[in-house]
Amino acid sequence: MGCDGGTIPRRDELVRVKQKPEQKDKDAEREFRWLHCALTQQRLQEPIVMCTMGRLYSKQSVIERLLEKEKMPETSVHVRTMKDIKTLQLTANPAFTEEDKTEGLLDTRHAPYICKLIGLEMSGKFRFVALWSCGCVMSERALKQIKGSTASTCPLCQLPYSLEDVIVLNGNEEDLELMKVKCEMRAAKRKSAKKDKKESKKTETSVKSDPAAETTETVPTTVKEEQPSSSSSHKLKALANPKRLGAVNAMQDPEMKRLKTDFSVAKDPKASDVYKSLFTSHKTDKEQERAHWITYNPFYN
Repeated sequence: MGCDGGTIPRRDELVRVKQKPEQKDKDAEREFRWLHCALTQQRLQEPIVMCTMGRLYSKQSVIERLLEKEKMPETSVHVRTMKDIKTLQLTANPAFTEEDKTEGLLDTRHAPYICKLIGLEMSGKFRFVALWSCGCVMSERALKQIKGSTASTCPLCQLPYSLEDVIVLNGNEEDLELMKVKCEMRAAKRKSAKKDKKESKKTETSVKSDPAAETTETVPTTVKEEQPSSSSSHKLKALANPKRLGAVNAMQDPEMKRLKTDFSVAKDPKASDVYKSLFTSHKTDKEQERAHWITYNPFYN
């Protein structure tokens, strides 16, 4: 049976070869991610939102899932409240028609949204990013080109943003790891901002309730009512200026008073005779015949 008439069997007919697993169509997978909700797997409906990982959702489906408190899928476990999603500001593609809504590859039809800056279609062929601060969507190429001039403001709405606010939409595994780090950075920044607000409120309340401020305001009024004498007014002025207080004390020092008068060591009864002989005012220096060793008293003729 068989193999008659000089037929030669091939190897694949005699040996059973292990079948290769079915491979996903990359274009179909890309089309599905950019046109369908990551939560319900249904077609995206406006308003469209994104999570911190850059996945796209229909806002209505996310709200319904949160209200029903159903368990989120593994890819969306991090979405717990409405604070974990951001509404996107998308630009409609004027070339998109009803015929483009039919199932098929993106190579043969237009995407529903485009980059407002350079006109690239948001079909998955080009990398798109969104800003968490304002929700504006643009291509990564456009953001890199404009970043040199306006690095801290959104090129579409002119609102400020930081590095951790740039979210890659439908990114790869490396992008997902980077998005996790950026999410932690934003959470840390929010905590520090809350701490700063609490500290500023505490300082404001402490300043308002501080009695020292009230006493400082009432002191000058009491001084005016009492009308102090000249000596007390000098004391108050000295207290107001610490440098002046030191000068007043120095002027009242007896040593300063002695320096201001015509004081002589020879006339000081408390000084000893040996101490007085050190100065030129002593009688031994006045009665000497030769000149003093310093040119203070040269005995000129």
